[in-house]
Amino acid sequence: MAFINELLFGTGTAHTIFIIAIVVAIGIFLGKIKIFGISLGVTWVLFIGIVFGHLGFRIDEQIAGFVKEFGLILFVYFVGLQVGPNFFSSLKKSGLKFNLLAILIIVLGVFITFILHQITNTPISTMTGIMTGAVTNTPSMGVAQQTYLEMTGQYDPTIALGYAVAYPLGIIGVILVVILLRYIFKIDLSKETADIENYNKNKENQAQIFSLKITNPNIFGKSIIDIKKLIKRDFVISRVYHSDTNNMEIAQPSTILNKDDKVLIVTSLQNFNVIAPLLGEKIQVDTEQWDKLDEKLLSEQIIISNSKVNGKTISQLKLRSNFGVNVTRVNRAGYDLVANPHLTLQIGDRISVVGTESAINNVAKFLGNSLKQLNEPNLFAIFIGIVLGILLGSIPFRFPGIPEPIKLGFAGGSLIVAILLSNFGTRYRIVTYTTVSANLMIREIGIAMFLAAVGISVGKDFLQTIVEGGYLWIVYGAIITFLPILIVGILGRLVFKLNFLTLIGLIIGSVTNPAALAFASSLSDNDAPIVSYSTVYPLTMFLRVIMAQILILFFV
Repeated sequence: MAFINELLFGTGTAHTIFIIAIVVAIGIFLGKIKIFGISLGVTWVLFIGIVFGHLGFRIDEQIAGFVKEFGLILFVYFVGLQVGPNFFSSLKKSGLKFNLLAILIIVLGVFITFILHQITNTPISTMTGIMTGAVTNTPSMGVAQQTYLEMTGQYDPTIALGYAVAYPLGIIGVILVVILLRYIFKIDLSKETADIENYNKNKENQAQIFSLKITNPNIFGKSIIDIKKLIKRDFVISRVYHSDTNNMEIAQPSTILNKDDKVLIVTSLQNFNVIAPLLGEKIQVDTEQWDKLDEKLLSEQIIISNSKVNGKTISQLKLRSNFGVNVTRVNRAGYDLVANPHLTLQIGDRISVVGTESAINNVAKFLGNSLKQLNEPNLFAIFIGIVLGILLGSIPFRFPGIPEPIKLGFAGGSLIVAILLSNFGTRYRIVTYTTVSANLMIREIGIAMFLAAVGISVGKDFLQTIVEGGYLWIVYGAIITFLPILIVGILGRLVFKLNFLTLIGLIIGSVTNPAALAFASSLSDNDAPIVSYSTVYPLTMFLRVIMAQILILFFV
């Protein structure tokens, strides 16, 4: 049984991988256990690693260094791919207000962290670790640790220790604030849910379907292409029912509209309120009635899986002239977009088309419409992205007043490159699409490797650190958790009059806390908390990482 002893207490590659795998397996198993509906998830891996480190298990430092770095790069890069497609769109319109409030939470947290550092003389690296745990943001902890290593040439174990100490209360604290806000404002959840549902019926910016009767004499006899030149709004006329001939046709640019013709329009409510008076009057005809008017025409959703289509605009594909179908909507990551001619299509988009059965079958073959193709990994985009991320993270930037050049680091560079590639990679025919399950698996593998290696490395000093004053870190973490979200929660309700369900989703998204999101979602059948969480999550994740770096770079 000597080989067992060598695997457990020896040295070398086999021993290191063996111990890390055990720590990850136990941590993942415990992460599935929920207490009062709350689980620490993959963070259990860090705590199990700390236990193993405290019990005397050691791993090869060079191998551990590689595991940490590569695991963190994988995790951060795939987080970037996940949030990237919605990163820039989340900064527009109503999302801008939500993100500004989320930014305020982040800035307040950083400010409180710095003030606590000044008052208590706790090293800024330690306070940064406490802050990352208080807001349950693992990537920022990893980036802070890597940034400290690049600046000083050594790891600071208190970054991970501070994170571990503050993390549990970081999860529970957000839930307590949600409960407190509900009590302060005497929230009636049924009323808040009803308000949200009434608002959703009148979404202003998302693509919707409307029916119109042409009654404006100035429009009679004009073609659709001429009408679109007159009305500078994004809209698609899908089908036209001619009143004089009782015939239905797919709308073509040359289609002439006459008195009392009925048209099916896809546009946003905001645009429709402008378009409707210029064309005629709104009528109540649902899509099923349109289908009954001409049974030859079908409406189908087609998945784009052909890599040759990736990065091309709708107008470049000429689907109407080549296949005889009309593209009405594009669903991207669950959000419906108006199919304007200049919209760039991406792998994984689902487009709604109207046409005959044979035409739809032909365009489906052209666009791919294959889930099997989507399941195939695009490894080139992954590894070229990591290469570019490491290159960007290695570039030294010099700032006035700072003697040493600043680097984004491998993780920071990888995050930025992933966001940029997922948005603009289509222009260079780079397919960054990965299935949700593949993205989640690689992220979980990466972060589990990182947390296991970190936990084992810092475990030997954990109890001693707590006894020698580390217990105060819990108090510091609680302050960083509670104050920013409580202040912004009150501000969001009193000043911005946000719906409570929307507000708590925003708050939870600003601290990237999925466990608290599960609690918020349980308060109502409405998905408002998830929507606002998703709106602020991309920018929040990015800023959390950057802010952790800034604290280390400027104040260590």
